Amino acid sequence: MLTVDPHPLLCLRAFTTTLDTRLVDVPSGSVGPWLELGAAAPLQRNEAVRGTVRDLLRHGGYKPTGRGKPASEYLVKIASGDGLRSINLVVDACNAVSLHSGLPISVVDLDRVQAPLRVGLAAAEASYVFNPSGQTIKLGGLLCLHDAQGPCANAVKDSQRTKTHDGTTRTLSLVWGHADLDARVDRATAWYRELLEAAGAATEAV
Repeated sequence: MLTVDPHPLLCLRAFTTTLDTRLVDVPSGSVGPWLELGAAAPLQRNEAVRGTVRDLLRHGGYKPTGRGKPASEYLVKIASGDGLRSINLVVDACNAVSLHSGLPISVVDLDRVQAPLRVGLAAAEASYVFNPSGQTIKLGGLLCLHDAQGPCANAVKDSQRTKTHDGTTRTLSLVWGHADLDARVDRATAWYRELLEAAGAATEAV
């Protein structure tokens, strides 16, 4: 269900999550403690990981700095300030693992994407809206998940049109990693799935 264009640096892990009820009705409290920077998580972020992730995104010509930095760095900034707020189970688990592993992660609603799905570099002129207020991100040279309508998720900001919502029951998660971090990507993915499964969700590798 997912194809990946050849890329010399990319180490990608993907899996689906299926809930037995609407996302809004799934408790997420079990993940809450992991949204704290000081939590004794299975993985701990470090500067070497941060630089390696930036190298991955930079390879296609994208500049991962400023407002375009990896989502994992943005989470650290928020957690260091006002703190990360709970959103829902699948997003909270995504944010917790990304915060502590230093790896950016995407999560999209599977019923809001249209096959075929492909991971590859976005075209030079590509962009999409990433929040409810209509702000856009320029995607040229950035690794993205594409569906039939175009790019819809990446390691910086996911598209508004494919984000989870109250009625979500199926999601696709992508853990974006550099080839030099393959063992870390595997550990992060395993922990991510454990958090979801402990809350009653079913996950399956893609």
